[in-house]
Amino acid sequence: MDLYEKQVRLEIQRWKRELLQPAGILERTSKKVQNRINAVIPEKVHQTITAAVKAIVKSTLLGIELVPKGQPQHGLSLKQRDQKARELISRYKKIAAAEGAGTGAGGILAGMADFPALIAIKMKFLFELAHLYGFDTRDYRERLFLLYVFQLAFSSQEKRPELLETIVHWRRHAETLPPSERSLNHIDWEQFQREYRDSIDFRKMLQLLPGIGAVVGAWANYGLLEDLGKTGMNCFRIRHIDCLYQG
Repeated sequence: MDLYEKQVRLEIQRWKRELLQPAGILERTSKKVQNRINAVIPEKVHQTITAAVKAIVKSTLLGIELVPKGQPQHGLSLKQRDQKARELISRYKKIAAAEGAGTGAGGILAGMADFPALIAIKMKFLFELAHLYGFDTRDYRERLFLLYVFQLAFSSQEKRPELLETIVHWRRHAETLPPSERSLNHIDWEQFQREYRDSIDFRKMLQLLPGIGAVVGAWANYGLLEDLGKTGMNCFRIRHIDCLYQG
């Protein structure tokens, strides 16, 4: 184990503690504000979000449209992968911010359109991140892993321990999966959709307000991709280290 890997292991442990620590006063207050804003957002907006999540789940599990061209990257050290991952995160944060600014300036209807667009950007980012760390998303089990990572990044405090446990022990979990992605009827993806919709914080809700939508849209999307980037990078670091020592 080299010095960099030791450092990464410490960073992962710190990230796990932060992820699982009870919600603080600020988070609890933000959640209350979010719930109030959610209550006054038109039902059509919520339906748009739910439909977008359903579509991306189906596309991720059953299709290969988002799979990057070429083979997953092999022969790189963890340090090299992490550097490339940081560059990828930086690029996608800018893409998401531009998307949020453009739709945020257009009022509530354009703001609604940003939700499915942002989900698509997030999933495209995760597919590229997987290949960067050497995992082949043509295998549906790897695509399923991306959905767990996605859910962990935007899940409730109560759901995180279970999701993190699955991710940490993914090798063991993958062995229990059915042979085909079309046999995943046992997974409660309705809950997945509710978790994501309910986790969208008040930054995204503010994007729908006239006058400040463009600024808030860029800020919100940038931050949400940053959150996803941190979660995704650490999840793939865990997988990479596990593969190194388990063969």
